[in-house]
Order: sequence, then C-alpha cells, then structure tokens
Amino acid sequence: MKRNLIASVFALVALIGLLGCGGKVRYPNYYTLNVPAPPDPPPQEGVHTSLAVRQFRAPTYLRQGAIVYKTSPEQMGFYAYHRWAIDPREFVTNAVVDNLRAGGNFAHVKVYDGRPGTDYILSGRLEKLEEIDYQGAIKVEVAISAQMTSLSTGETVWTNSVSEVGTVAKRDVPAVVSEMNRTMGRAIEKLLTPAPAAAGTGTTATKGN
Repeated sequence: MKRNLIASVFALVALIGLLGCGGKVRYPNYYTLNVPAPPDPPPQEGVHTSLAVRQFRAPTYLRQGAIVYKTSPEQMGFYAYHRWAIDPREFVTNAVVDNLRAGGNFAHVKVYDGRPGTDYILSGRLEKLEEIDYQGAIKVEVAISAQMTSLSTGETVWTNSVSEVGTVAKRDVPAVVSEMNRTMGRAIEKLLTPAPAAAGTGTTATKGN
C-alpha cells in the first residue's frame, strides 16, 4: 500500500512538472509554394487538340506534409513544426497546367478528371523537393519528370526530366521555402522547354537531364 502511495505521489509530481514546462502550446507553421502564373494567351491558329494532366505522383515521404531536409545523401529528416499547407503534388500539377495553357499548343488544357474527350494525357512525378544540409552551403533541390501520351495510339510523344538546385541565402525555414519557390519555377520552366505539343505540329519527343 505504501509503495503504491509513493508511486502515485511521484506520478503526480511528474505530471505537475510537465504541465508547468508546457505552459505554451507550440503550433506548426504552414507554408505554400508560390510560382507566378504565366499569362494565358489564345491558342495558336488551327489547334484543336486537348490535353489533360494527371495529378503528379511523388515518393511517400513527400506526401506526409512535413518539409524535408537531408543531412547526407543517405539520411533525411522532417521538420516537426514546418509543414506544407497543400500537397506539393497538387501545386506542381496546377502549375504545369497553367504553363501549358499559356504555351498555346493545345485548345484546352485541364486537370485529368477521368472523363472522355481528351486527345493527350500528361503524367508526371515530383522526384525531389528537399533542403540539402551538407556540402557546405544550405541548398534546395527540385527534380521533376513527365511524359505525354496519345490516347488514340498509346504512343509516348514527349518526355522530359529535370533537376534544379538553388542556394539558400539565410539559415531559416522561410528562406528555404522562398528558394524552393524560385527553384521550382525554374524546374517547371525547364521541364516544359521545349513544350509538349500535339503530334504532327513539328515538336518531337524530347528528353532532358
């Protein structure tokens, strides 16, 4: 009985100590990627084909919400209190749709919804979106790949993949996110250069680095 009483007293003291130390609850900070949308010009004359963009895929660790950092090529970590406000896959998908609309190579460009009536499908993958904390300066790396397929023939008519690295000017998470925005913008622009276009318009399948 005495032993149980002592254990209860210690538990109560520990609980009071925890409550005293944790007087202020810490809430996560949320961030979003923000790449300026290009202007949306009218399509080129004689363009009647349509394109749908599937939601980009990504490794599991990029879908968990936390901003990722790597302390070596083999080891990564996750910021507990710094998270993405939206799924990065959704952001990349919408940014690619905006850029393809601006390119004017298709009469209609939309996010794929499973409905028929689309001539081409573009599928992609966000390979990397992470802070790099080794090799000296803090950097960020963004890697994206994509391919476009003709629904009528099943043929892949365009493919490309890119990797972009940016250097972070200041050692804090907001600065890291700002550099991720700039690097993401460059990566998307490079991914879509040359831009995918309907077969027969003079644009051939390409592959970047």
